[in-house]
Amino acid sequence: MMTNKEIVAAILAKQPELSEQQIQEMLVCERERSGGLISDETLLRLIATRYGVEIVKHVELNRILSSSHLFSGLNDVSVEGILVAVFPARTFSGEKSGKVANLVIVDDSSILRVVLWNDKAEIVEKSQLQIGQKVRFLHGYTKEDQYGKIEVHLGIKSRVEISDMEPQNSYLSIEKFATKIGEITNSTFSNVNLTGVVKEVLSSKTFTKGDNTEGKFLRFTLVDDSAEITVVVWNGKVDALERQLKPSVCLYVINGKIKEKESGGFEVHIDAASFVQIYPVTPQTSKLSDLKEGDNVNVEGKVSNVDPIREVTTGKGELIKLLTFELKDETGFVRVSVWRSQAEQLCDLKVGDNVTVENGFVKKGYGKKLELTTRSGTQFKINAT
Repeated sequence: MMTNKEIVAAILAKQPELSEQQIQEMLVCERERSGGLISDETLLRLIATRYGVEIVKHVELNRILSSSHLFSGLNDVSVEGILVAVFPARTFSGEKSGKVANLVIVDDSSILRVVLWNDKAEIVEKSQLQIGQKVRFLHGYTKEDQYGKIEVHLGIKSRVEISDMEPQNSYLSIEKFATKIGEITNSTFSNVNLTGVVKEVLSSKTFTKGDNTEGKFLRFTLVDDSAEITVVVWNGKVDALERQLKPSVCLYVINGKIKEKESGGFEVHIDAASFVQIYPVTPQTSKLSDLKEGDNVNVEGKVSNVDPIREVTTGKGELIKLLTFELKDETGFVRVSVWRSQAEQLCDLKVGDNVTVENGFVKKGYGKKLELTTRSGTQFKINAT
């Protein structure tokens, strides 16, 4: 087993133009990237690999790493998260033949693609995975995809562990990492993950492809709290989604393709490489006294106070509109915060109006009191007095 000094010496022997100080500076940078969760020995071996220095040792990382601490070149890494997308397994042939399946998970830091090879892909074929499950992937390795994003790959020595907990609402898991529709402003976006509510669905249409086979497409409008956009669904995806797509349902899109329209603006295109999960809006209504932190709820009541709409600056420096009002029912009161374009839509709200809030999120606000805040799937119904 080589010491850290011996690894540094091996790098210097192969790359004499480097200095020991430069290698130590690289080590400090890698240590910061990994959040201190990976040993200096492992990091030095990764640096050595980049400079063509082969140091034979299989490094094992027993702890679960956050996706934010991953980088290319780790050869024994474990991650876990909520499953938000499962793509069908497919076979391939050539010099090597085999099987591969792609998954997408969300942890506390970001969205992460996991690639299952050969026998590991059978877990997808056997339908052993459900959206919303918490899944742990052990002893994988990391690579960069074609866009420079880190992926975790599972091979022969890898394992998959599925939690026996009830599946969670994957919409809530992915919403905080999704791109806002209003942020799609230029062609630098090649693909995106979106959440939102279906506003309108148009009938599907058929067309003849270049190979004289029949194709199909379907358009619908998706809206979040920043803007709305047209989504175009193609071919086999149309059959899978057409019966479920209705106005007011919530959904998220994984790996939607951004296309610039000839008339200006953008569309999102969904094909075989995209994933869509749909959540019907549930009509159950909660009493205000029953609200709990972290719940996604529908409530109704009468407006007892309305504050003037104002502009606030987010932590990212974004200037946005905010409207707050107080809602009451026979059991209590709650403060409601309405953000961005939704705040402008409610600018005429007044005391005494009866309001239904669908798909609001309960959190602790000022003074640690529970409040209701809007999210991309939140909708309002108002009966003015």
